[in-house]
Amino acid sequence: MRGLRGLFERIPAAPHLLPGLIYGGSVDIMVRTSKAIPAPGERTERKSGNMFKKVDTNMNFVEREKEVEEFWRAEGIFEKSIAEHEGDPSYVFYDGPPTANGKPHIGHVETRAFKDMIPRYHAMKGRMVPRKAGWDTHGLPVELEVERKIGINGKEQIESYGVAPFIDLCKENVWKYKGMWEDFSYKVGFWADMDHPYVTYHDDFIESEWWALKEIWKKKLLYKGFKVVPYCPRCGTPLSSHEVAQGYRELTERSAIVRFKAKEGDFYFLAWTTTPWTLPSNAALCVHPELEYSKVKAADGYYYVLASELLDQVLGPLASDGNPAYEIVESFRGEELVGTDYEPLYSCAADAAEKQRKKAHFIVADRYVSAEDGTGIVHIAPAFGEDDARIGRENDLPLIKFLDEKGRMTEETPFSGMRAKPTEEEIKNGAVSADPAVLKDLSERKLLFSAPKFTHSYPHCWRCGTPLVYYARESWFIRMTAVKEKLVRNNSTVHWYPESIGKGRFGDWIENVQDWGISRDRYWGTPLNIWQCESCGHQDAVGSIRELMEKSTNYQECLSELKAKGEKGYSSDYVGYEHIELHKPYVDQIECSCPHCGGRMKRVPEVIDCWFDSGAMPYAQHHYPFENKELFSSQFPAQFICEAVDQTRGWFYSLLAESTILFDRAPYENVLVLGHVQDENGQKMSKSKGNAVDPMEALRCHGADAIRWFFYTNSAPWLPNRFHDKAVVEGQRKFLSTLWNSYAFFVLYANIDHFDPKSFSLDYEGLGVMDRWLLSRLNSTILAVDQRLSEFRIPEAASALQSFVEDMSNWYVRRSRERFWAKGLEQDKINAYETLYTALVTVSKLAAPMVPFITESIYRNLVSSIDESAPSSVHLCSYPSAREDWIDAGLEENMNEVLSIVGLGRAAREKAGVKNRQPLSAMYVKAGRELSGYFSDIVREELNVKSLSFRGDLSDFASYSFKPQLKTVGPKYGKELGGIRSCLASLDSRDAMEQLERKGELSLSLPNGKELSLEREDLLIEVSERDGFVTEEGSGYTVVLDTNLTPELLEEGFVRELISKIQTMRKEAGFEVMDHIELFAGGNEKLSAVLKRREAEIRPVVLADRLALLGEDSADRGELPPSDGRYEREWDINGERLRLAVKRVQG
Repeated sequence: MRGLRGLFERIPAAPHLLPGLIYGGSVDIMVRTSKAIPAPGERTERKSGNMFKKVDTNMNFVEREKEVEEFWRAEGIFEKSIAEHEGDPSYVFYDGPPTANGKPHIGHVETRAFKDMIPRYHAMKGRMVPRKAGWDTHGLPVELEVERKIGINGKEQIESYGVAPFIDLCKENVWKYKGMWEDFSYKVGFWADMDHPYVTYHDDFIESEWWALKEIWKKKLLYKGFKVVPYCPRCGTPLSSHEVAQGYRELTERSAIVRFKAKEGDFYFLAWTTTPWTLPSNAALCVHPELEYSKVKAADGYYYVLASELLDQVLGPLASDGNPAYEIVESFRGEELVGTDYEPLYSCAADAAEKQRKKAHFIVADRYVSAEDGTGIVHIAPAFGEDDARIGRENDLPLIKFLDEKGRMTEETPFSGMRAKPTEEEIKNGAVSADPAVLKDLSERKLLFSAPKFTHSYPHCWRCGTPLVYYARESWFIRMTAVKEKLVRNNSTVHWYPESIGKGRFGDWIENVQDWGISRDRYWGTPLNIWQCESCGHQDAVGSIRELMEKSTNYQECLSELKAKGEKGYSSDYVGYEHIELHKPYVDQIECSCPHCGGRMKRVPEVIDCWFDSGAMPYAQHHYPFENKELFSSQFPAQFICEAVDQTRGWFYSLLAESTILFDRAPYENVLVLGHVQDENGQKMSKSKGNAVDPMEALRCHGADAIRWFFYTNSAPWLPNRFHDKAVVEGQRKFLSTLWNSYAFFVLYANIDHFDPKSFSLDYEGLGVMDRWLLSRLNSTILAVDQRLSEFRIPEAASALQSFVEDMSNWYVRRSRERFWAKGLEQDKINAYETLYTALVTVSKLAAPMVPFITESIYRNLVSSIDESAPSSVHLCSYPSAREDWIDAGLEENMNEVLSIVGLGRAAREKAGVKNRQPLSAMYVKAGRELSGYFSDIVREELNVKSLSFRGDLSDFASYSFKPQLKTVGPKYGKELGGIRSCLASLDSRDAMEQLERKGELSLSLPNGKELSLEREDLLIEVSERDGFVTEEGSGYTVVLDTNLTPELLEEGFVRELISKIQTMRKEAGFEVMDHIELFAGGNEKLSAVLKRREAEIRPVVLADRLALLGEDSADRGELPPSDGRYEREWDINGERLRLAVKRVQG
């Protein structure tokens, strides 16, 4: 579409009542207005007697969206959409809570677009769709930002600063960007109850989590264990497995192949490790029991033992000058090496083993060892790896841990104070990495065989970016392995979009589920609700504030002290009665009495993983089970959730994990997974790369509807989206602008005719073919869109909508325009108005969930402004239901055939370089059947040809030559290519083409007697056309245009061009559509003669009361009389130059 111009590609040659409305093939709306929809309280007010508010044809949708947003807020449309469905069946949507201490990014536009659209759709389908917003407020990112703000670093400095004031700052920080998030959400059109959100740090939410944790405790699934866990030395806290999954980065580092000297015998075990810093903590070497190992004499003079399969790979570089790298002395199975002692690399390891009274530094065996890389012998440090720890337990190895909680090597080693995994920034600030120091030390002691570089994906802290270490420590875990079968079963009940995520990425994750490391050694989080006796060690879980009050020995005392000090640490908010705040340090002051020994019980120091907070939202948002039991039951499980693909191991998992343990069912029925948003080149967006898109700026530039439409149409939702301005603008042009142009066209003419839709009804039986076709297409589209949205086939739904709007605008409106120009308000004109009005109103409802702003503008003007009984918003309407009795499949098929033939005809004109305004004498069509007269007339009129003929054979106009398509024929018949070429060259082209079209393949008899068949894709077909004829093929049709031009046809073409140029000048001059004009022409004798001969035809169309042709002298100079209010312009019309002027007739 080129503005409204695309509605009119051909100018009528006959006079009409309102010809002056047509400017150069387009509609011009002269009266501009700053508002596209009636403002609140102006539902029926209309100016100048117009039925509808005049429509501005500019495509600045952003300003209109602001007005719609204001209307929604002023009238409480979202709240009304909830209230109107009270008591209706519910369709529950859970919103994954964002963190308000970080800014929204362009990916949040994508997620909010989908999160908003599906609930809107189901609300219009008659469901009650609760949409409670939420805020994820706990966690380490908040702590880190507060640390930066006040200039401290790490846990020790937090303790010095004071936990209470630090917690207060965390509470403030979480709302840093709350206003931005709310404004952003409104601008995207995301509807949710933001006035009553759930907040994960509120005590009602925490109390529900305490209930859940106690239930897990009672099921004996919450335990404290000594495990190797992923640990961030910068943050001083372990990470859960699903947190680890979010932080992998590529690293290139040095590994180590180390010589471990056997205690007995002059040989060495070659063992490989990717973490040299763990070598001082070595406790054993591990082989595979069934692999073959060899003892060899190497070219470097050493005797080595390593896996036989890896001898060449490891020792090969030692070969030189024809001398072999090694000689095998003997071979044996791995199990034969078990128990062999070797000398420790560092005496500190031997000392540690002796202190623990455990044997160390000998060969053990385990099947996890492989011969895929390394040496087939693995260094074991039980304190720094999950497999290492398991092997350590099975072989009763000592736990040697020469690394402190800050990631520094301890003083027992020669590397005291050095860092295990420092970041580049930490190294710049003076940190020393232990890896190169260990490698250097081993090399100097001739114990390092080699240190090959390798690249691997290594886990980093997703919050601060520090490389993690696997570190043995005590942590609290939820025993997810005990409920694995239930997780798998519950996941099988979920509909995943795409299914491959549920069965693949997510399904594989839960099939290999690990116990959930739930505790964090931090401050700003939900306190773990376990109280432990200082005397006997007895532990108990507290499940509510009331229970804590009852069990505590000092609750009231602590509460009184807090009240005496001020207003912090206690509240009556959230739970309805006065209580001590459920955060550090206040809750840590509460003591209980041990039921076993009477000793003092204190809360354990840990807080819980903030992912548990997000997974608790289905029940904790309602303060379940303390309140709202029926409400929770009615809203659990959710029918729909939606997040990006990275949440498969985040929110999707925490929801399922908690729901499975607590309720033994999946918490969601349908999960729509979204791909990440990338830049135009498919690169991840980041500020450092300079390719990040500011979502607020994008919304200011394009508007929400355009960006939403991009995300719905660009690709399947779960695939990556390459976001760039050109793609957004293109989508806006194809759909939003096209829809707006059709709407503006209707309003313009309806106002001219004072057409009131309420005064008429659509009489289907009395409608013409074009009207019935549009209504059939409309109802077919309703069926398609409704079905596809219900199945989450969103691009397909959008495609159906866009296709209909294009057909409505570029076909129905353009084909029906003369009906709107007709005199009076006869029945055929009423039918056209009613049909287009029905289509526009229905499309506004059909597309409302996807593009909520433009549809609101259209609906408010077309419906609300003239009908006080109608819903005040399109989003309060019912979703359209198809009138299947109005669907005429045969009619649609005929029109599709017309459109296909017209499309080929236009392509043929373009190939020939002949404009559509230039009439042609004939077109010939080869099709499966001949179109009836009505449809043939449409083709003839659309392509501006005098005659249209259907023929079974068009070979008179073209000949064909055939060659093999090498990329398909080569692999099939490579040896026969010469014979195929020869055979194709000798074919009768007419017969061959007829056979190919009839059978879909071409049968060949090769010179060697072999028979074979080639399909169309196997052939390169060249067309040779007769002079003066142009051929186009496609979709089973062939068309031939006769492009030979007679003088009469040329003159007709000039007339159409002249009318077009005059109409363009009327528009450029700013004339009103009803203004009459005077027309002046000069500077070209030939075109002046055409104007004179065809004056009676041209003047009524352009509303010219007078045509003035200049005399010979003036014409020769191309001059017009002195200007007196005229608008002048010189034109090149089909190679002829002409000067035209138009002047408004006054009065």
